[in-house]
Amino acid sequence: MSYPIEVALRYLGSKKRAFISVGTTFAILGVALGVAALATVMSVTGGFQAEFREKVLGVNAHVLVIKYSTDFREYRSIMEQVSKVPGVVGVAPFSINPMMLTHGDATATGVLVKGVDPARSLGVGAEGASTAVLDLPRHILPGGDLAGLRRPGSKPAERAVPSLPDVPLLEPDAGARGALAPDAGAELDLLKAYEARILEDERAAAARDAALTPAAEAEGAPGAGAEEAEVALDEGAPRGAIEPQGGYGSVLPDDDELPPEVDPDPCADKEQIARMPGIVIGAALAKNLSLDLGQCVTVTSPTIGFSFANGAIKPPVAKRFRVIAIFEAGFEQYDTKLAYADLYETQAFYDQGDTVTGVEMKVDDIDKASGIAREISKLLGSGLYYTMDWEELNHGLFTALRIQQIGMSAVLALIIVVAAFTVIATLIMVVLDKKKEIAVLKAMGATDGAVLRIFLYQGGIIGVAGTTLGLLLGVAVCKGLLVYGFPLDPKVYFISRLPVQARPQEFLITGCIAILICLAATIVPSLYAARLRPAEGFRAQ
Repeated sequence: MSYPIEVALRYLGSKKRAFISVGTTFAILGVALGVAALATVMSVTGGFQAEFREKVLGVNAHVLVIKYSTDFREYRSIMEQVSKVPGVVGVAPFSINPMMLTHGDATATGVLVKGVDPARSLGVGAEGASTAVLDLPRHILPGGDLAGLRRPGSKPAERAVPSLPDVPLLEPDAGARGALAPDAGAELDLLKAYEARILEDERAAAARDAALTPAAEAEGAPGAGAEEAEVALDEGAPRGAIEPQGGYGSVLPDDDELPPEVDPDPCADKEQIARMPGIVIGAALAKNLSLDLGQCVTVTSPTIGFSFANGAIKPPVAKRFRVIAIFEAGFEQYDTKLAYADLYETQAFYDQGDTVTGVEMKVDDIDKASGIAREISKLLGSGLYYTMDWEELNHGLFTALRIQQIGMSAVLALIIVVAAFTVIATLIMVVLDKKKEIAVLKAMGATDGAVLRIFLYQGGIIGVAGTTLGLLLGVAVCKGLLVYGFPLDPKVYFISRLPVQARPQEFLITGCIAILICLAATIVPSLYAARLRPAEGFRAQ
């Protein structure tokens, strides 16, 4: 061991002046507290990122391909192309639309019903080495069974073709008579045909009015100012004043309810419920709607009144589903606003036929998802499709978490900087107290570099000791948070417990930063001691 290290160790605990060893102790404790706080906060913020990433990827795919149009019928060819991209292990189509769910008197609006392929998306009944795109089966609560998601014999929806009226055809001489013939006059203009029909209707109406006018005048002739003649009634029709049974004092019922034999409720018949298509809903949504496994829920398209689509007037579509499973992703936003159904069943809500919202993929390494997304975007470089990865899909959430981690780490790193000033103050006191010893060392032949190393070693020892103690304290705090679990409000933080992820690389980075700050803090006192002349050290004696 060289003498600079021996001298540095002796200066750490001075027997002559106790306040020097006390200052060293407080410097070590200051560094330890700063390191422990920084390591703990980085573990907690990293835990938030890992927890949210797990929740997001539990119900979402890694890469999405969406078309700049609602008519995405060529999705099968797109699936075949992207499945050949290296790194892609699973491909599946999906559709997602906001719906309204109703059960009894409870209603939930704005629920996103996602149509999925049970085999490709969830691995239900998948044959061969097909990989499920979604990790939803891991979040299914006990008792749920995804096997009933698709009914036997289901097939993709067919596009609704509007039925236009037949073109009226005229006979060769229909211009004079206005008569319509089904198999002649194909060369005549459609407008002339409709004009001839209107003229014919007007002639028929005029003939009826002319026939009724003489009869009305004859009946009204006997007395001037007499009341108008009554309209002729059919034989057996009621005549005179008619009063309803019970009089006009009857009271209508408060609830307009029809008896079951008139308006049967399918949700009250277990056999009909068993034949309904399956649906998977979140745990919080099931609680809000008072739903349980095997019960019936009504899903309604969110259109107000009638809508006009594809050349036809269409009312809101309502379908009944059977709850076959309940999932709990642990993310309040998903557990209350997300449901899964068969893709073929969700296509029936809109008259678009066999079309989807997009194609989703699962990759073998989620950290490479952005690179795979760029490669797929180049492959589908027609400008009709947009490709995004899971992080871009939740860009706002993960950007906020990253900024929070950087900001909090920077603020807590100031604790280590404050502790570094304690190291500076301690070393300055040591230098001022050891002027005579430093002068003696220099008179004996110690170089400026040797004296410089004495105080650099002293600051380094303080930094290493404080960092080691702080890292051990940080590990203990993280373990305690994992064991006891700090509760959180899921409505605010979307998760129920404080997440902690203690990663070795983050602890290593924290320790290195602390040691470097402590070494940087020793530069000024060490340079002052190294430049001290022997005469100046003996002058004060």
